[in-house]
Amino acid sequence: ASINRIYGFYDECKRRYNIKMWKKFQDVFNVLPFAAIVDEKIFCIHAGLSPDLNTPDQIKRIMRPTDVPDAGLLCDLLWSDPEADIAGWAENDRGVSYTFGADVVSKFLVKHDFDLIVRAHQ
Repeated sequence: ASINRIYGFYDECKRRYNIKMWKKFQDVFNVLPFAAIVDEKIFCIHAGLSPDLNTPDQIKRIMRPTDVPDAGLLCDLLWSDPEADIAGWAENDRGVSYTFGADVVSKFLVKHDFDLIVRAHQ
């Protein structure tokens, strides 16, 4: 909730509707899926990978509904970004989560026998 306040969603809801509507959206966001695996080969994720993500089964164990923390696995799944010009992990310019290089993507794909990562952010 604090992150989508920073990025303007709260203000947009307040301007167009009211704070109660923003709270209703938070209730919905707190139960939306974070990830999906399609045909055992395509890893779909809201934002990106996390240095704390060792296996996709970790995502299944996140209790729902939940508030999104400002750091850690869940935060990263929702806010991390790929970065073409780095190797490994780096701090994200957004001020939350990380950026990750193509090497991180390749290792993740090979380790879990995926062909592709599809993300909602871009």
